[in-house]
Amino acid sequence: MNIYKEIEAAIQAATHIVITAHKSADGDSVGSSLGLLHFIEKLGKKAVVCHPDKAPDFLYWLDTSAIVLMEENPAAVTAHIKKADLIFCLDYNATSRVGPAMQALLEAATCKTIMIDHHLNPEDFPTLTLSETTASSTAQLIVDLIEQSGHLAVLDEKIGTPLYLGILTDTGSFKFSSVKPRTHEVLAKLLAAGVPHHLIHEQLNDTNTESRLRLQGYAMSEKLEILYAQNVAIISLSKEELAQYNYQKGDTDSLANLLLSIKGMKAAIVFTERDGIMKISFRSKGADNPVNVLAAEHFDGGGHANAAGGMSDLTVGKTLDKLKGLIPQYF
Repeated sequence: MNIYKEIEAAIQAATHIVITAHKSADGDSVGSSLGLLHFIEKLGKKAVVCHPDKAPDFLYWLDTSAIVLMEENPAAVTAHIKKADLIFCLDYNATSRVGPAMQALLEAATCKTIMIDHHLNPEDFPTLTLSETTASSTAQLIVDLIEQSGHLAVLDEKIGTPLYLGILTDTGSFKFSSVKPRTHEVLAKLLAAGVPHHLIHEQLNDTNTESRLRLQGYAMSEKLEILYAQNVAIISLSKEELAQYNYQKGDTDSLANLLLSIKGMKAAIVFTERDGIMKISFRSKGADNPVNVLAAEHFDGGGHANAAGGMSDLTVGKTLDKLKGLIPQYF
């Protein structure tokens, strides 16, 4: 039995299925969760999605009513996970990625667990692992599951729309090197299923708020630093600066990619002060400029070679100084 049929069999045998994804939800974690949920429902089974925290507002045009948040309703999430006889771990490869509260619940769970993920170096905690690091996104792997388990006929707009969103966001609108021929084959199947791709692009790209644009304008005009010797661009934003522009979750998500659009830039780093720590986004271009090693070795993070995250418990200024000291070693 191949891994896809094993996963299908596990779904069919389960009575209480829980779908989890990583903390600081993004388009891929939300999209793959909802796509898998609707697929499970098509198989005649029920599931619940339990996420650590709220996704950025620009993702809430999707029907997210099935998502229960640990940060808002810990009792419900705890009850679901304790009752579960099958837990999906989507878009993460280490239990620490769901935050301490959910991590404790996951590690205490005795039921079958299934990881579906595309990040490097997966930990060996699940019962079944579908890890494909060359895949563009976890959402793409959910399409693979639907197809390879023999259920492509059930793929419809409801299942396909969040999966298209996941692929779209995790590939930078299909511009990252993770996009392969298979990615476009999957996209073709989603479009054939009736997914309104143009409306998804509009929902993601044409919903800016005035405060978000003003924050991004301030960041670019006042906080941009370029280390020309290494062709690395950096933006740092304190909690006071974020508050000045009425920061909402997701408002700075596009800044790193915007920095990479500067001619000649090899890497971009954006960090913001939130919840008492610096949350850092690393982006780069090309196989010769990986950022996940820097993130893992010095900022308690990791991710893909050209897209990674990390954190720092230092002040804004000290974090900036630390980055500037390290960058010449990596670029």
